[in-house]
Amino acid sequence: MRRREFIAGVGGLAAFSVARPSHAQAQRNVKRIGVLMGLAADDPEGQARLAAFSQGLQQAGWSVGQNLQIDYRWAGGNAETMRKYAAEFAELAPDAILAHSSAAVAPLMRETKTIPIVFVLVADPVGAGFVESLARPGGNITGFTNFEYTIGGKWLELLKEISPRLERVAVLRESAISAGAGQFGAISAAAHRLGMELRPVDVRDPGEIERDLTAFGKNPNGGLIVTGSPAATVHRELIGTLALRYRLPTMYNSRFYVVGGGLAAYGPDFVDLFRRAAGYIDRVLRGEKPADLPVQVPVKYDLAINLKTAKALGIEIPTTMLVRASEVID
Repeated sequence: MRRREFIAGVGGLAAFSVARPSHAQAQRNVKRIGVLMGLAADDPEGQARLAAFSQGLQQAGWSVGQNLQIDYRWAGGNAETMRKYAAEFAELAPDAILAHSSAAVAPLMRETKTIPIVFVLVADPVGAGFVESLARPGGNITGFTNFEYTIGGKWLELLKEISPRLERVAVLRESAISAGAGQFGAISAAAHRLGMELRPVDVRDPGEIERDLTAFGKNPNGGLIVTGSPAATVHRELIGTLALRYRLPTMYNSRFYVVGGGLAAYGPDFVDLFRRAAGYIDRVLRGEKPADLPVQVPVKYDLAINLKTAKALGIEIPTTMLVRASEVID
């Protein structure tokens, strides 16, 4: 299903999120799940992901108001808000929780060791201590990774291929989450091999992003890598504006950035991962334990390129790269 078809279903999500079971429905064993999102409630990308999640639940036989209740919480990239909502869910004690990113899993893990948690878009659940291993999670947490750390080196290689004159690259990361350090480490290893200079830029707030990228963009031959984090997604319009202002070729971690005007992206389909996560929530609600459900990894990575943005930056994308691209936006 295409992105616009997901967005078309946004209106239905409002009712989907507020439905409450009647007394009669409660007697029919209505299940309750929580959804903790790192994005803002009005973010179209977040709505597209949850539309896919909703579709997956419906295909598995779950219907809000009939046999299911869902409580949504949106943190909007704010770590303190995420911690508050994690505590709320621990108090509500739903039958399962869908957790978006490491930023959601970490506080949930501190609050509960018993409520089943299915995560989406966590880069290194083993390194973060969320699971014992990918094959045998071993606790109350399992889910779907978005990429391995080694993909960070691929981001830099692709960016260098797009703009061979690059000498310096700013790396936007969320250092407060476990994936931030690991992704930066993989990029650093590739930078050493390619003889390039790196500068980490935290994405905690818009002011910090603008100050750091403005300072970085004053010198020539610079580029930008946007690693995976809810905060980067929340502030993506600002990041894109600054990248164009300072003519910074930018590599993102997912195609939705490119659809929104970013130059290029390499990564899995995040919307599809949310749809797949509905299958694990279904299995948990029917009695399976997260400890017995192996962590799933992406099976495909896509390269997306926006030629309109390339033209605005004065970049000619190599033909060899266009041939390899899964999606080219004119």
